[in-house]
Amino acid sequence: MIKLTGVNKLYRTSEIETLALENVNLEIGKGEFVSVMGPSGCGKSTLLNIIGLLDAPTEGEVEIDGKLTASLSDAAKTAMRNARLGFVFQSFHLIPSLNVMDNVELPLIYRSGVGASERRERVREVLDRVGLSHRMRHMPTQLSGGQCQRVAIARAIVGNPDIILADEPTGNLDSRMGAEVMDILHTLNKQDGRTVVMVTHNEEQARQTDRIIRFLDGRQIG
Repeated sequence: MIKLTGVNKLYRTSEIETLALENVNLEIGKGEFVSVMGPSGCGKSTLLNIIGLLDAPTEGEVEIDGKLTASLSDAAKTAMRNARLGFVFQSFHLIPSLNVMDNVELPLIYRSGVGASERRERVREVLDRVGLSHRMRHMPTQLSGGQCQRVAIARAIVGNPDIILADEPTGNLDSRMGAEVMDILHTLNKQDGRTVVMVTHNEEQARQTDRIIRFLDGRQIG
């Protein structure tokens, strides 16, 4: 499903060069749930951004389901992100001026061929899956942190993506709410067969996944 070959990522400024990823060779199979671990600044989020087509490697190749992403146009990358990839972030990234339903609906608005009634039906279905159908008219400021993250997960899956990329999805939550979010991710993985790649600092949560990939100073060490 996901394959990185010889991936390097170099960031340059006028004064310094930083090698965020160095010679990463990695394969993640369809339906795997993998954790990416390592200290802050080791390249974990950079790796997720490259897999998610939000950034491009300086060198090396990235394949998603057998397609070399470097050969895709910007429009094709955008279409792949919208159709195949779902993103969950530590800080939720909900739009505060939109209610829950409108936040979750956003990815479908940019997808051609999905009418308004179908969009709303899909939103209701995914909010029901995460236990928030009764909150669809609430604003993000009216929700707890755990509820905001469940809304973010609903937004990530409303387009029925094959791959979920989660960057510290429980980092801003207490242990109970974090466990609820992990339960949802495991359900999406085990019942739906979605591939999940999760960046985390939580060793206990990482041990619940199929495999742990460890990074240090931009290099994969395990």
